Amino acid sequence: MIEIQHLKKEYANATPLKDVCATIHKGDVISIIGPSGVGKSTFLRCLNRLEKPSSGTILVDGVDMGSKECDLNKMRQKMGMVFQNFNLFHHMNVIENIMYAPKKILSLSEEEAYRRAIKLLRIVGLEEKALNYPDELSGGQKQRIAIARTLAMEPEIILFDEPTSALDPTMVQEVLAVIQQLAKEGMTMLIVTHEMHFARTVSNRIFYLDEGVIYEQGSPEEIFEHPKKEKTRRFIHGLDGIRKDFTRNTFDYLGFMSEIHEFALQKRMTPAFVQEMERSIEKMYLHIVLPESEEETIVHFSFDYSERNPCGDIRFVWIGNPLKEEQVEGLKYTYNDSKENEIFLEIK
Repeated sequence: MIEIQHLKKEYANATPLKDVCATIHKGDVISIIGPSGVGKSTFLRCLNRLEKPSSGTILVDGVDMGSKECDLNKMRQKMGMVFQNFNLFHHMNVIENIMYAPKKILSLSEEEAYRRAIKLLRIVGLEEKALNYPDELSGGQKQRIAIARTLAMEPEIILFDEPTSALDPTMVQEVLAVIQQLAKEGMTMLIVTHEMHFARTVSNRIFYLDEGVIYEQGSPEEIFEHPKKEKTRRFIHGLDGIRKDFTRNTFDYLGFMSEIHEFALQKRMTPAFVQEMERSIEKMYLHIVLPESEEETIVHFSFDYSERNPCGDIRFVWIGNPLKEEQVEGLKYTYNDSKENEIFLEIK
């Protein structure tokens, strides 16, 4: 349904999209994930030309969205969009919001538009709110009305721009349930979301957007269980951390531990977690790595911390003599023919 070829979008001080290429098939439900600020919303807005791409081609059912011959209004009828801030008309009640575009753009009669609107309100579970105004609704109800309004135009594709980001956590599920129902009915959807469990449940494909490209894509199982790239893995697991290379002569132990402690404060780790982490690093370096390291051996240190499920991985990797078994009690230790040693400890 959509073919995207070398899409680029640049502003005066940033280029969020550098070279995005993708194919979206009829019936696809694609969740677009990635860190904040990498261009996920910009990507959606380029698809329906709310943002004009700097270069590249977007074909929708074979029609070039950037060509002079393209009837944008007609093409946008095929591609509805649900915004994170609802964008309802506050001077209209709920049913008037839903009826407005079908009457104005599709030239439906008052009766036909009303019948369609009531049917959609039943689908999103809000028929009793037909005469209410947006200011009288909760955030979750507003978003369900926004979805009904989009469906009133009978689009072939729906673009969701973080549909739950403006909602109270207690209201998120009611909106996600509506989107899940649309997925079951075969609606083609692209969904920018930070709801990882939802993305995994509802999607048949995942786009991980980073560095101005679709950095990695695949099935939910491939992306969430077996990501091929380190950056994807770190994002999926909510990892942040510290990486450092040093030798015996260049290592500032006190400065290093100060940096670790500052990182722990930023992440609001519990005192017990911090104490265990510092104790483990001290043991691994002072009593295990340092005595066995040759004078100029480079030691690679990494600490990955997951805020989503508070836990950390500490690793020291170096080349040199293998350790004695009694030195690694309670730690995971590997050694291979290239004489690369690794000690690893997980903290929870």
